[in-house]
Amino acid sequence: MAGQGQAGNSGMEQLILIMNKLQDACSSSGTAHKFDLPQIAVVGSQSAGKSSVLENFVGKDFLPRGSGIVTRRPLILQLLYNPSAEYAEFGHQRGRKYTNFEEVRQEIEAETDRLTGRNKGISNVPIMLRVFSPHVLNLTLVDLPGMTKVAVGDQPPDIEVQIRNMLLEFITKENCLILAVSPANSDLANSDALKLAKEVDPAGTRTIGVITKLDLMDQGTDAREVLENKLLPLRRGYIGVVNRSQKDIEGRKDIKAAMAAERKFFLSHPSYRHMAERMGTPYLQRCLNQQLTNHIRETLPSLRSELQTKLLALEKDYQAYANFSPDDPSIKTKAMM
Repeated sequence: MAGQGQAGNSGMEQLILIMNKLQDACSSSGTAHKFDLPQIAVVGSQSAGKSSVLENFVGKDFLPRGSGIVTRRPLILQLLYNPSAEYAEFGHQRGRKYTNFEEVRQEIEAETDRLTGRNKGISNVPIMLRVFSPHVLNLTLVDLPGMTKVAVGDQPPDIEVQIRNMLLEFITKENCLILAVSPANSDLANSDALKLAKEVDPAGTRTIGVITKLDLMDQGTDAREVLENKLLPLRRGYIGVVNRSQKDIEGRKDIKAAMAAERKFFLSHPSYRHMAERMGTPYLQRCLNQQLTNHIRETLPSLRSELQTKLLALEKDYQAYANFSPDDPSIKTKAMM
């Protein structure tokens, strides 16, 4: 967790807030899919540790957990620095503040079931969640369902294809940065997240690599070459993190204590201590804050042009219907189309 003062480019902080408002407007009007908004989408396999990374940013347990697919709708997570209070709000419940984050988890599950049912089906309609806290930096992430290869229960047999198509719907867009989360205790060269990212970003210019579970690697092995960006290189590089284990989570290990343990791990590990200052959850959050801010600044001119073009088209349509006559056959035909 990190305070706002550590952001490093506070003069540009308003860009993320402005983009949040645009994202809110598009989501509430059902037009989000029509715009290529600058954003960061989080992808990874089900067991990669995506949820733990996001919870570590907030410092609270608030995401659904369990076996199988637990993220079944995109979650647009807006982290907003607030020095005086800590609470959460949902886009579909305007005005209601959640201070109990266990209730946030329950509402995510309930809102997911409301649209998808209880059969572990998925939907590409996002849930909007804002978290206000003195412990976060301004940052917006889109958490996407974890990749899976096997349908469970009464899931459709093509669930793997459905999830893949949903992920591609987001990460194919040129203005979308890809946060590819991969566990270190599996073959990184065959990482589901990195392979999918490479399909849409072959040059590796939009992808940020996150390597989790470094503490669970076999003795005598490490991910040093990947973290040094020598193996599987990405222009934006890799950042390693150490999450709480399943046992820690079930035992309700405090996230603050986990952050201290993560820091100690990198400082003391012979393969990572030389880059300890560029590893860990607090550094990852600062890095994403800065990368998103810079990315928004870089894409603003083209986004402004796209919005102006769409606005002119809407104004043209409005003028066409301003003097709408139900008896005019040409207007009637156009309205039906």
